[in-house]
Amino acid sequence: DAWPAQAFRVDVIREEDGVLEFDMVGIDAAIANAFRRILLAEVPTMAVEKVFVYNNTSIVQDEILAHRLGLIPIRADPRLFEYRNQGDEEGTEIDTLQFQLKIKCSRNPQAAKESSDPNELYFNHKVYSKHMTWVPLGNQTDLFPDADFRPVHDDILIALLRPGQEIDVLMHCVKGIGKDHAKFSPVATASYRLLPDITLLQPIEGEAAETLQKCFSPGVIEIQNIKGKKVARVANARLDTFSREVFRHEGLKNLVRLARVRNHYIFSVESTGILPPDVLVSEAIKILMGKCQRFLNELDSVPME
Repeated sequence: DAWPAQAFRVDVIREEDGVLEFDMVGIDAAIANAFRRILLAEVPTMAVEKVFVYNNTSIVQDEILAHRLGLIPIRADPRLFEYRNQGDEEGTEIDTLQFQLKIKCSRNPQAAKESSDPNELYFNHKVYSKHMTWVPLGNQTDLFPDADFRPVHDDILIALLRPGQEIDVLMHCVKGIGKDHAKFSPVATASYRLLPDITLLQPIEGEAAETLQKCFSPGVIEIQNIKGKKVARVANARLDTFSREVFRHEGLKNLVRLARVRNHYIFSVESTGILPPDVLVSEAIKILMGKCQRFLNELDSVPME
């Protein structure tokens, strides 16, 4: 079934704390899925790629430490940087962000003798992402005068130290996509579901109406008082989770039809905080348009029989 082109629309439902919920109406499942996969795997971000370990006497092995650092989301707009060329060992100011993590644990001489609380006994015994500091490369100070490159969250625990142990590492962040490594994925989740469609095949009244209301998520069915009778009606089908609970009730299962609107997708995009979700969505649309354009160019270049 081809949907009429003019019927396509996007409705933004809510946007808060890095989560965007919006509806895409009038598209094919293939487009919706392409869009979801681009968000997961093809919108670029900056992440730690190389870790130069100068000193690590903590109990966290170098490889594990490097892996943990790689997964920390970095607040840096990937659109400001180029991809690093294959085989380039040295980073330059246009393709690399450099961070340093240098911290040493020591005893607190003022701690009470009988104390057993590490927070009181030691200084710097918890290594957090806030201890990562940006070290400008080349002329980055001039390129990004008001930049604030740092981890998205300050309170990500990287390692625990004890007196005398230290970590001294230098990190190179590069631009990449989730297809190459999950650490480059800009979203925590990107998913879609079809809009539920609930139809009451005949009026449902009295106790049956109350039972029906309990079968669905709160807000889906509302009970109206019409001439002293309780009558059920579908208030907001999009809140339904498709629990199918209603089919367990003999008296109700033949009175309700559950379906889905085939061309109405409810998208939920949760950003890791590197870029706001609305920017991720517009970047994904650009990538999808680029793919379509490339495909059309390929078709044009193939001589027709």
